Amino acid sequence: MNWDKIEGNWKQLKGEVKEKWGKFTDDDLDVINGKREKFIGKLQERYGIAKDEAEAQLKKFQEKKRA
Repeated sequence: MNWDKIEGNWKQLKGEVKEKWGKFTDDDLDVINGKREKFIGKLQERYGIAKDEAEAQLKKFQEKKRA
């Protein structure tokens, strides 16, 4: 699933995102609001990972949604 579709379906995907990344709060998900760069930033912040790792996790999630 490309990011435009994720952004457009953000409200429906929030539950799946929270299930995968349980450290995200509801407020985090509201701040992210489907924005890719905000997502990566919050992922780095909550999990203490580098940007490249956050991007890799997000890419994997996108590929799973495509299947």
